Amino acid sequence: MSDGKIIEVSHLRKHFGDHEVLNDISFSVSKGETISVIGASGSGKSTMLRCINLLEEPTDGEILFHGKNILDKDFKLSEYRAKVGMVFQSFNLFNNMTALENCITGQVSVLKKHRKEAEKTAMQYLEKVGMLPYINAKPRQLSGGQKQRVAIARALAMEPEVLLFDEPTSALDPQMVGEVLTVMRSLANEGLTMIVVTHEMAFARDVSDKVIYMSDGVICEQGSPQEIFENPQQEQTKDFLSRFLQK
Repeated sequence: MSDGKIIEVSHLRKHFGDHEVLNDISFSVSKGETISVIGASGSGKSTMLRCINLLEEPTDGEILFHGKNILDKDFKLSEYRAKVGMVFQSFNLFNNMTALENCITGQVSVLKKHRKEAEKTAMQYLEKVGMLPYINAKPRQLSGGQKQRVAIARALAMEPEVLLFDEPTSALDPQMVGEVLTVMRSLANEGLTMIVVTHEMAFARDVSDKVIYMSDGVICEQGSPQEIFENPQQEQTKDFLSRFLQK
């Protein structure tokens, strides 16, 4: 696509029974952009992310990937899921596998890579996130920050076009948050396309190309970090940010 848009979300809605969780969500992500999604707990941020990679099925709307609607019946979802990775707040590692095996298994089963090639790629990304000394450790032997760095390496090993982060630091002790954010900052600096649902306001302000503020299942405001943090237009945004900007 000439405008560089990788994902376009248009009029997305999600209901659970009679409860509307997302209402008329629209935004786009261009190649190399880091988008941070902020808002109070329960505002629909994680549900929106789960709709984008179809862990939840949207009730209505369109999600375009390179201009093709991923909700169409004939769209090849397996190819899409290989191109759009996800890092979860609870790590979602395979507990019976080492860090290295966690980073190899998806490449072999989904991308159909030979094991030797998959291992080389896995080692490359484990080194990138500073986890090379722990390749033979199983999740129970790792700290929360180390588990999340392995989870990021596993997602990167699939060499996705877009990486989705669902509150990747919320399950971590405060001293471990920094090591994960450092990895994410370096990925943003290298031009990886990312959508990050986060409570880390400094990350959203300093690293993002665009910030989306959500409340009660709608996008109240979106714009550059300067626009959102320094000159928010909506009262809800001002109220939410005032708690963080006073710190």
